[in-house]
Amino acid sequence: MMSQTALVSTGAGKRQMHPQAMASHEKIVNDPTLFRECLKNFQSVLGTKDTIPVIGGKDLDLHVLYVEVTKRGGFDKVVADKKWREVSSVFKFSPTTTSASYALRKHYFTLLHQFEKVYFFKHQISLFDKSSGSCFQAEGTIDAKFDCGYFVSIKMGSEVLNGVLYHPHQQAQSSSSKLVAQSCKAIVPYNPPPHPHSGRRNRRRRNGDPNRPKPNRSGYNFFFAEKHSMLKSLHPHREREFTKMIGESWNNLSPEEKMVYQNYGVKDKERYQKELKEYKERMMTTSTCY
Repeated sequence: MMSQTALVSTGAGKRQMHPQAMASHEKIVNDPTLFRECLKNFQSVLGTKDTIPVIGGKDLDLHVLYVEVTKRGGFDKVVADKKWREVSSVFKFSPTTTSASYALRKHYFTLLHQFEKVYFFKHQISLFDKSSGSCFQAEGTIDAKFDCGYFVSIKMGSEVLNGVLYHPHQQAQSSSSKLVAQSCKAIVPYNPPPHPHSGRRNRRRRNGDPNRPKPNRSGYNFFFAEKHSMLKSLHPHREREFTKMIGESWNNLSPEEKMVYQNYGVKDKERYQKELKEYKERMMTTSTCY
């Protein structure tokens, strides 16, 4: 068996850690117990929690999910071939379980995508660490929130990373709340493209009241940010094509899958209306005082 990590010097007092496969893909496919051991060690290296998602009231069998997805060529291939419903049918979920294919895709991307790269594709992924451990602390700000998490900006040294933080353990108090991320793998990086009128918007915001609530995002905006994150990591040199690719992906979603993102938009609209109402009430109170 190989060591679960390999460390090499990268200069500037940092070290680069490479999680490595402890067994072959063929062995973990045929041995669920070995698969769970390898996944647990892998998650430990990345600093993520060993969690079992629940779909339709039942624990999700991550081994079956990994086998079915890699049997079809891996995550990206399943996405491109629109095979998530086919994968979902293997689990025989209850008819009342809605958006099962979307849930499987989300959990696979969160829990197994990096694992797949190492064990199935035999790629090498890197983590940067200040010491000998796999976790680090990074301070940043919460830019916006939605049901499943937050859009955040994280500062690592002199570099600022934008990302999506799923299922955080700390509740945000406001859009400017401070955030401390204990593990870099809780964050899915994304680089949102500029809005066609972003310059005009920014000028208006700079000249206006900085305390005014941020406008709400539509369901498509949330989908765009998440999809852009995936494409950025998979195709870093094709950024000019992302808008078209994301638009096509949105059009190919089932009504159930679109509803998940549209619900995010509804929640964010409720958030904006509530914050705007409170903002106007504060403004009226201030005017009355004068």
